[in-house]
Amino acid sequence: MKSHNKILPIDRRFRGLLPIVVDVETAGLHCDINALLEIAIVQLGMSAEGKWYPAKTLACHVEPFPGAVLDQDALEIHGIDPFYALRFALPEKQALHLIFSAIREQLRQTGCYRAVLVGHNAWFDLSFVLAAARRAKIKSIPFHAFTVFDTASLSAIALGETVLARAARRARIPFNVAEAHSAIYDAERTAELFCHIVNRS
Repeated sequence: MKSHNKILPIDRRFRGLLPIVVDVETAGLHCDINALLEIAIVQLGMSAEGKWYPAKTLACHVEPFPGAVLDQDALEIHGIDPFYALRFALPEKQALHLIFSAIREQLRQTGCYRAVLVGHNAWFDLSFVLAAARRAKIKSIPFHAFTVFDTASLSAIALGETVLARAARRARIPFNVAEAHSAIYDAERTAELFCHIVNRS
């Protein structure tokens, strides 16, 4: 018996929203006073069979904004030295311009009208992105202002886990704790986890 299920194009799967996986590393928990130090995004694609997959990673090291509070406990968790010259960090405005330009190009290519941030505890990542954009006086932000796809919540429902490493392992996604707390590594594992959950639905 033939299936009559239709594969939705990427711009219709989430009603015109384009999922973009984001992870940030910061110098604390408070987006208005603590520095954004790293940002990574993973752009997703959809196969001809309607399966989502991680397609492209883009990341930037970010300079602490003037007057930023650097919480030593936070720095010890991820091991980032904000002033290490070989980080080749960019000012917030330049880093966001690179990230936002890549997202806008994918929006144009897919026909989606707005990006939606996908993250593990996604509101944390979105709050730092929005705070950095305010400081940089960037008014046009590609992300939806309040809607997010939170993989911690999705994992709790689909896998019975909320911690990224545990959810990834439950989904049989390799996860190396020693590499965690890098924006690129965490964003790529979050992207694999999101795709795993969505492709099961």
